[in-house]
Amino acid sequence: MNNAALRKEYSGLNSTNPGSGAVGTGTSTSPGSGLYVDYARARQAATQLPAQNPAIEPFVCDGGWLVADPAMRRIKEIADQIAAVNLPVLITGEAGSGKETIARYIHARSVFASGPFVAVNCSAIPAGSFESELFGYQKGAFTGATTDRVGLLESANNGTMLLDEVTNIEGASQSKLLRVIDERRVRRLGGNSDVAINGRIIATTTVDPVAMVASGAFRQDLYTRLHVLHIEVPALRNRPVDIDALARHFAEKECIAAGRKPVQISEDARKALRACSWPGNVRELQNVIRRAVAACGGEIVHAVDLGFEGVGSGADAAAKGWIDALPVGCTLQEVETQFILRTLEHHQGNRTHAAKTLGISLRTLRNKINEFSAEGIDVIAPLTGRAS
Repeated sequence: MNNAALRKEYSGLNSTNPGSGAVGTGTSTSPGSGLYVDYARARQAATQLPAQNPAIEPFVCDGGWLVADPAMRRIKEIADQIAAVNLPVLITGEAGSGKETIARYIHARSVFASGPFVAVNCSAIPAGSFESELFGYQKGAFTGATTDRVGLLESANNGTMLLDEVTNIEGASQSKLLRVIDERRVRRLGGNSDVAINGRIIATTTVDPVAMVASGAFRQDLYTRLHVLHIEVPALRNRPVDIDALARHFAEKECIAAGRKPVQISEDARKALRACSWPGNVRELQNVIRRAVAACGGEIVHAVDLGFEGVGSGADAAAKGWIDALPVGCTLQEVETQFILRTLEHHQGNRTHAAKTLGISLRTLRNKINEFSAEGIDVIAPLTGRAS
């Protein structure tokens, strides 16, 4: 099927919300064309909604995608439309911005929802192994091929294949992938017959695919096939509503996982979060909130708990200064252990007071102490005559 036919097949998608400017077909200045979501135009369209339409609370979609920011709400609408047709999708955006989450949402809303969702990071596949990993092989196809092996594309039959960092696929494998998209058939290495497959291919990349095509590193015809449907995910720093909503969402998840009372995020902490540039996007925000929940020691996360350089001063900063002294690479579990131990020391071993400060139940604290003892970690004993 040529690209003109593909465009005809999905042309009905563009009739939704006419005039919004958020969706359109690619221009002749790009190597390919297709339906795409442009963040800037989506956000502009969202701000032009009727004033009587009040802000809607964030909500979690299929696949665990939390939607709050106006631009992301528009992208969610387009993802719903995309899910209804079986065409390749290209999702671009910075690392950690939520590309895989959107891919999983499209899968969950599609006719392939009951099938497998197979994700592979193409940048993690060793050079020379792309064909065997993606297409599989027959016994005897090469030295070491002692059995038949199903490739990733074949294993995603009747489901969704996510090719993360697709621009890292080797040149020879790019041409074979192009054939798979066009013919919906796979031939294993060493095989003499094709295997018919059905499903959807979603590709993601953090680099500019147009630049990769221009440099010759990525095939223009493969880019054209993948670019039929295109979503550009905005960076988190450009989604202020998402920053607040995701911070609350991650804090709630951390408290549930730790068996402790919910925490609130203070206004000074929210300001600090919104001021951050978030080079690591959503993934970085989640890690910051994990650390902050472990460090806050109570029911409110303050700016100083976030661990941002230059945030907090005086007694509060000094009280939290031990966190900065932890070695780089320290795990969340290690941070939690140190914080519990230092809280116990502060309360001279009093379990009841320490549990209250930590915002967890006395039973949870005692379970933690038992875990520490089993691992050989010394825990301060309560003073004689003091409650434990």
